[in-house]
Amino acid sequence: MGTIDNLRERTRGQIFTEGDEGYDEARQVRNGMHDKRPRAIVRCENAGDVMAAIDFARTNELDLAIRGGGHSVPGFGTVDDGVVIDLSGMRGVRVDPATRTARAGGGATWGDLNAATHAFGLAVTGGVVSTTGIGGLTLGGGIGYLARGLGLSCDNLISADVVTADGQFVVASEKDHEDLFWALRGGGGNFGVVTAFEYRLAPVTTVYGGPMFFEMSDATAVVSGFRDMIGDAPEQLGGFPGFQIAPPLPFIPEDRHGDHFALIVGCWAGDPGRGEEEISRFREFAPVVAEHVGPMPYPALNSAFDALYPMGLQHYWKASFVRELTDEAIQAHLRHAPSLPSVHSTVHFYPIDGAVHRVTPDSTAFAYREANFATVIAGMWPDAADNEANIDWVKSYYDDIAPHSEAGGYINFMADDDQGRIRDNYKQNYDRLVEVKRKYDPGNLFHLNQNIVP
Repeated sequence: MGTIDNLRERTRGQIFTEGDEGYDEARQVRNGMHDKRPRAIVRCENAGDVMAAIDFARTNELDLAIRGGGHSVPGFGTVDDGVVIDLSGMRGVRVDPATRTARAGGGATWGDLNAATHAFGLAVTGGVVSTTGIGGLTLGGGIGYLARGLGLSCDNLISADVVTADGQFVVASEKDHEDLFWALRGGGGNFGVVTAFEYRLAPVTTVYGGPMFFEMSDATAVVSGFRDMIGDAPEQLGGFPGFQIAPPLPFIPEDRHGDHFALIVGCWAGDPGRGEEEISRFREFAPVVAEHVGPMPYPALNSAFDALYPMGLQHYWKASFVRELTDEAIQAHLRHAPSLPSVHSTVHFYPIDGAVHRVTPDSTAFAYREANFATVIAGMWPDAADNEANIDWVKSYYDDIAPHSEAGGYINFMADDDQGRIRDNYKQNYDRLVEVKRKYDPGNLFHLNQNIVP
């Protein structure tokens, strides 16, 4: 069976058990709703540590959680009385500027990756918060500012080092373990623990963009204007519209702090000389109340909202893909958006056309290649006493927009009660994913995720 002492003998990284100094800190994840007490947290330093932790969990028939950046809204990065593989000790990044590639440890964050690649004037599509782990985001697809021009994060994945459920180490790519490589690109953490990611990079240094706030009374014009414009816009133009309570930032008039606004966050990643012209498209929709727009390093934009999402907030999210963002759909959003529960909560409409559409729906596990937007209702608030009311707000909001949305949604934005949507999330790719799951994890060791049951 193996004991904790046996596990310590096999690993270089630190292992935390209840009573150890640092245990309470090590068990924390970003969503404060999940206060769980693992039997062991293995802070892995190499693939061998991951192999040992998998073997220990499997032979002792313990639940196994995999944690990269710890951002999983459903709390999949922790578990009661089970084993947590914590990859935060594996955050190194190596950039090869000659081949425009980067190799990053499975516990790296987008901040880690951006810092390393920016030094060479390169980047790859990441999320919109730099503390997010590259692992969870890439395995779920990878939507971000650069997606229209560069594709999803998973579309830029060249290879992945993976430890499978039987404790074996494999390298998945277009040439080796092709079935596993296909499944990893959108299928989530169902198939193994990725200890390293290799990405294709593109030249991106300074971008032009930032947030613009509009009166909520102009929200229809703002969202519909973005919708009508973005499909024909140059693919270097990214960003998203949404809804946000104004935080206490110096560029927002002090008497408007705490007010509800429509929002556009723009990102022009093309010719710097065209940045002002391209971002000015958004000013045509309605008068701008406040903005913080200009040239900046790409990592600065990618981390601009980090402070709004500290550790310990309560999280409950819902997600949907949208093929056509109709006027009726926008009105459904506006029945709920003016009631955002806190400054941390937000609603975003991420455009996923352009380069994302040039990948066929069956080329990767990410199935919704014909969708034009990925919508997220991100409910976040500080006080657990507000959980019931705010969860109800998210659910009623989602129920209202569901008739205007596709059946499936982006798995990285889903809650722990969304398991019933798994087949819808993968559509025509689901049965193939089940086959890959049966091959690499027939016992469903990796089940703490949006689970594909073998």
